[in-house]
Amino acid sequence: MVIGDRNVIHMDQDAFFVSVEVRKNPKLKNAPVIIGGTSDRGVVASCSYEARKYGVRSAMPSRMAKQLCPHAIFIRGNMDEYTKASHEITDILIEQVPLLEKASIDEHYIDMTGMERFFGCMKFAHELREKVINETRLPISFGLSVNKTVSKMVTNECKPNGEKEVARQLVQPFLNPLSIRKIPGLGDATFVKLSEMGIRFIGKLTEVPQEMMFKLMGKNGLSIWQKAHGIDNSPIVPYREQKSIGTQSTFDADTMDITAIKNLLMAMVTHIAFEMRQKRKLTACVTVTIRYSNFETVSRQAKIPYTALDNVLMEKAKELFTQLYDRRMLIRLVGVKFSHLVSGFEQIELYSDRQKIYNLYQMMDRIRNRYGTDAVKLAGTMDLDY
Repeated sequence: MVIGDRNVIHMDQDAFFVSVEVRKNPKLKNAPVIIGGTSDRGVVASCSYEARKYGVRSAMPSRMAKQLCPHAIFIRGNMDEYTKASHEITDILIEQVPLLEKASIDEHYIDMTGMERFFGCMKFAHELREKVINETRLPISFGLSVNKTVSKMVTNECKPNGEKEVARQLVQPFLNPLSIRKIPGLGDATFVKLSEMGIRFIGKLTEVPQEMMFKLMGKNGLSIWQKAHGIDNSPIVPYREQKSIGTQSTFDADTMDITAIKNLLMAMVTHIAFEMRQKRKLTACVTVTIRYSNFETVSRQAKIPYTALDNVLMEKAKELFTQLYDRRMLIRLVGVKFSHLVSGFEQIELYSDRQKIYNLYQMMDRIRNRYGTDAVKLAGTMDLDY
């Protein structure tokens, strides 16, 4: 097998959620910031590099993070703002590159194969990175190499705020000294198993015969062996517009307070309906999900005329919740999703009551755009931290 002659750029935001918060509040710069729930049931969604020095990591329980870094600044976070910032970056990239894959909210792959004939890929990637930084005021790093796996590993080695190219002939020398933990997709159990075999670095892993890795771990072993040798033939999957938008929330304590649950549901609808209008989207399907304390999860959906109006969506969400909650049991989670999204505007007859409502939402949206998404709230959701 050969590595192949491709030019793949992996672009990754540096501590993305934290960076968005710093952009909003520059006083947070260089501070140990942790994004995530602050209750005992909370987890770390993201953390600054200053917090990472104390051992804080993503997906760590918030309680443990507090113990490791007691002076950290905890922020609950706002997924709406992070999503909007993500779209800012995607919109810039998609206008500049021939083939883009959005791998997650904060990372993209770009296939520049063949374009090196017209300009240097490293020079192009550098200028593209500068454009993103200048236009969004958000830090970003990139790695340029022969495929998705290697370029991602290059990015991880040059973060934060870095850029690096590893040419084909330098791939193996670059990989060999790295810990096997650096291989994307290599889990804890596999790490322990390989460590017990005396394999802790990629260079040592490359000495293991391919057949032995397959015999030990099956297809996963073969995949790891290939990545250790810089082999990854997976294609760049073109970015496509999302077909749904939604959110969910887990309660700090399981509850049967139906009024509080419905108020939270209304707050969710208000937030994502506002996001839809910002994107000039309409939805034709509403889905509500609840999870009981025994972890049984149930959903119900209903199709509706295309709309982005809060009052229509809230009424349908409340109706679906009432249909769903058919037993006297504590609820752990509630969620709502709008799907069948299309681009467009509300079709409203002039001088109708619906027109007045739409004008009201336009005014509220202008206030939110100027003063923040929480500048206007429903009375019943004022005390909710959402």
